[in-house]
Amino acid sequence: MTNEAHKSHSLRKRRGNGLQKATLNSTPVSLKENVPQQKRNHFHLDLWFWLTLQNWVLDFGRPIVMIILPLKWFPLNKPSAGDYFHMAYNVITPFLMLKLIERSPKALPRSAVYICIITFVMGASIHLVGDSINHRLILSGYQLHLSVRENPIIKNLQPATLIDSFELLYFYDEQLGHLMWYIPFFIVLTLYFSGSFTKAKKQESMPISGWLLLGPSALYYWYLATEGQITELFFLTFLAMVTILISKRRRGLRPDQNGSFLFCSFAALLLVALWVAYLWNDPVLREKYPGLLYVPEPWSYYTLHISKKH
Repeated sequence: MTNEAHKSHSLRKRRGNGLQKATLNSTPVSLKENVPQQKRNHFHLDLWFWLTLQNWVLDFGRPIVMIILPLKWFPLNKPSAGDYFHMAYNVITPFLMLKLIERSPKALPRSAVYICIITFVMGASIHLVGDSINHRLILSGYQLHLSVRENPIIKNLQPATLIDSFELLYFYDEQLGHLMWYIPFFIVLTLYFSGSFTKAKKQESMPISGWLLLGPSALYYWYLATEGQITELFFLTFLAMVTILISKRRRGLRPDQNGSFLFCSFAALLLVALWVAYLWNDPVLREKYPGLLYVPEPWSYYTLHISKKH
């Protein structure tokens, strides 16, 4: 009995020592949860940098590279360099958006995010086809500052039903493609912004790297709103962000560094206003962009006022 009691005591002692070591070496659950939380609250320089860079290179730079590179390198019956840029954009941008959502301090509705990303890819792909054909039309003399039916290379086509086909192409490229591309894009950004608020007592200031990126980011959103003809959508997104900001502040929440960066990037609305004011009295662009909301496209301005001088 004595030996059995001694063995039982030794076994309990070893178990107690093992439990004590496990307790000392383990990290409390709450602490484990706080570690990634703290990391996510840091400024995402890598994501914002790559998102801004690829926006400028793959989206804004797409038509430029098609103009610069020799036409013989990319025959008109084959994809152009700009098409490959667009393909890369359609893959890289959704990936970066998903990574951004992963780093959100707050869990966001995954189903909504996935639907937005899928729709985004579909819309951008529709635009890829329409924009590719549109570029080839430009090389053949198509004037961007004129409507489809008023273009010299289009208005005399026979049979006349071909003009309807080109108008359908324009609809897919400039309207449906843009809406399916940009609406989910801005929804994802708004969702991320809504989850970027914390209970910090003081507003977190952006690092210097954030301020340096803010200019290129805002300038790209100006290009996106004007060239994509989505000023209304851009304004509604900004209005939604302002509403979220006011609602969260009433509950004592403030946007973190990433939320502040995203919100400040939408100061591009001021650039849009300056752009409209600059071209307010342009008669040709006024004719192409009738209506109350007059926002000319930068590339229409280029074909009208710049390319003709060279």
